[in-house]
Amino acid sequence: MGIYKRGGYYWYRFMWQGERICESTKQGNDKVARKMESTHRARLASKQTEEAAARERLGCAEVLVCAECEELFNADKVLRRDGNTFCGTKCAGVWGKARSMPTLQGFLDERFIPDVLVTHKAKAKTVQYYRQGAAMLNRSALAGLRLDELTGEHAGRFAGEYSRLSPSGINQGLRTLRRALNLAYQWGVIERPVRVELAKGEVQRDRVLNTAELDAYLYACPQPWRDAAMIIAEEGMRPGEVFVLRWEHILMGEEDGGWIRVVDGKSRAARRLLPMTPQVSEMLKARHKGQDSPAEGWVFPSGSNSGHLEVQTAKRQHATALKESKVQAFVPYVLRHTALTNIGKAARGDVFALAKIAGHSSITITQKYVHPQAETIDEVFARLTAGEEEKGGTKLVQNQKESEARLLPPE
Repeated sequence: MGIYKRGGYYWYRFMWQGERICESTKQGNDKVARKMESTHRARLASKQTEEAAARERLGCAEVLVCAECEELFNADKVLRRDGNTFCGTKCAGVWGKARSMPTLQGFLDERFIPDVLVTHKAKAKTVQYYRQGAAMLNRSALAGLRLDELTGEHAGRFAGEYSRLSPSGINQGLRTLRRALNLAYQWGVIERPVRVELAKGEVQRDRVLNTAELDAYLYACPQPWRDAAMIIAEEGMRPGEVFVLRWEHILMGEEDGGWIRVVDGKSRAARRLLPMTPQVSEMLKARHKGQDSPAEGWVFPSGSNSGHLEVQTAKRQHATALKESKVQAFVPYVLRHTALTNIGKAARGDVFALAKIAGHSSITITQKYVHPQAETIDEVFARLTAGEEEKGGTKLVQNQKESEARLLPPE
């Protein structure tokens, strides 16, 4: 009895109520091994004391331990399910729900991704985004945790695990996690929502370029991205909508102007007809003439598999333009934000018209794309004041003079 060494580790062995206890300490230090043996003996003695007190309290010669809450209870009230012993139906229900609760990986593979494939079947990029995000989560330490175990703290651990990535890369996994947990809550899989905070420092799309920045950037852009970027920055179209433009969807005006028909997009609202700005009209006419005035075909043809300008080419030429122009770095989608902000300023608060131009199905989405500057807000109040002056006439002027007289010191 006592401790002994086997191989490089110490073991302990002793008898307890007729049962032989023998375990490895996985330690090479004899003092640590003796301490572990004492701890085990003390744990058994404590359990024996608790059982004796429970027998006296319950008046029962036999007491049992609930598999869920580990509470000692009367054997006469036993509830057995799936080979386990419970003190009541509540504990049995909690135990059963915990056993049926899927892990994060199981939920992603069996329910989340199938839902993504159905819900976003017309949005290949959205499907790809969530697939990649799910793959990140399945490779993380969170994959084997049950959904009801996940908290906002686990989201932070995930961010730390992938700290080698950019904030945008980390947030791909976090957005997928947030979406998956929201669905789990909506579907009744978990009982409470989980707040998932995104990583800070992600390059935002809500920047607005001023005129000087935009001019310098476009001047430094290689073709064909220069012309594509001009359409995005002038018309507020999505980059993907510009890449797939075809000449049969362009209606040239006799002199200035003309129309661009967007025939495909993220939603029904994305299909729209946009008037060309003079700059875009002039550019498209020159490009059309340079391609021998075709009646159909890609506006931005290329040697890619699709036959038109692709995202990777645009990204490379965008990087070149940033380097040459020395404009502070931004993502290409900022061009659309810039356009919609400028159009929103011209729309003077008509958010419904702006939503139609942007191709949004909801004005709530449009609000995220519009960023009025301080001077725009000043103009709104200036117009409001001007309108009041027209309605109030001389009375408003007289009140203003009286106010000034009260505020100015006497001469």
